Amino acid sequence: MDATGELTGNSIIVTKPHDIGRLYDKSRFGHRTKNGTLALNLLEAIFLTDDEKLQVYHNHTPITLTDLVTKAALTIPDFETTYLAYKDLRKRGYPIHWTTTDSPITFTQTKPSPLTTTPLSICAFSERDLLDIAQTLALSTTTLKNGKLWYSLVDEEGDITYYDITHADLHGEIPPQTYPKTTGMLLKDRLLLFDQAIAKQLLDSEFYGKPFGQGLQLSLVEALYLANRNILQITTPEHETLTDKQSERAITALQPDIHQRLQVYTDLKDRGLLVKTGFKFGADFRAYTTMPDKAHAEFLIHVVSRDFTSVWAEISRAVRLAHTVNKEFIFAVVSKKDIDYIRLGRLRP
Repeated sequence: MDATGELTGNSIIVTKPHDIGRLYDKSRFGHRTKNGTLALNLLEAIFLTDDEKLQVYHNHTPITLTDLVTKAALTIPDFETTYLAYKDLRKRGYPIHWTTTDSPITFTQTKPSPLTTTPLSICAFSERDLLDIAQTLALSTTTLKNGKLWYSLVDEEGDITYYDITHADLHGEIPPQTYPKTTGMLLKDRLLLFDQAIAKQLLDSEFYGKPFGQGLQLSLVEALYLANRNILQITTPEHETLTDKQSERAITALQPDIHQRLQVYTDLKDRGLLVKTGFKFGADFRAYTTMPDKAHAEFLIHVVSRDFTSVWAEISRAVRLAHTVNKEFIFAVVSKKDIDYIRLGRLRP
């Protein structure tokens, strides 16, 4: 027999002790009121009605599922996205609760369940929403101390993709080495280094650049990094030796976002990682924890500022590509002094 409830405002009140036991004590629907009844929100009522476990009345007249959905659509922002995510997670066995607040967190699970003993915070998004990296960073900072943060993405056909949001503590096995000082010629997209001995050291020790004859071609970020470490003196094809400031201005003119990239590149190198371009994977960098002859790159790094936003379709493609090539998708979120590494991983709840 279905449980019964009375529609009162935006709540459905269940009064029978047997119904309360089934819905609340067994399945964690609703919340107990001061007078001992059970109050269900509209999402819960729609889910239970659709599952043929609840009959809702108003003034002793049965309320249909269509009536409940209509009411919810008029009162709950982004109702369809919120409900489809709620239904999917409930069907999977997660006793989540809708926050019904202005919080960006859509659902929480604070009590252990057979599926997880860790508290969950879940944000539901439509595929047409934007990823806001500042919001993601703030949410991960506050929620990951004692639990997990998931993103639930609902596409236009109602299919759902889940992402696990975590902080990434990236470290590798190869700290920066020291080298004799040398010179290199700055061209439009790269720097050429003709000192064969040092070229071999750079390539063999830390996988810098790529062979160019007996020398080496370096990316702009590699060149500026080595120049900042007083290993590389940059010259022009006209044999002009550039000062540090001239080198920086010349490279910035070629690649305007070089400072942001260099900040991340330097930090990754300080963490013992080998860092190479990630262009063919649609990322800024790919990073190795050890030499490439021992392992493939483990991380694809996307360098962004704290005001970065993106449509979810772009994020979905990037994360799927990272998983396809067995790499982790990492956002390096850059401020003036700090870098936060945020990992987005595909999740099967």
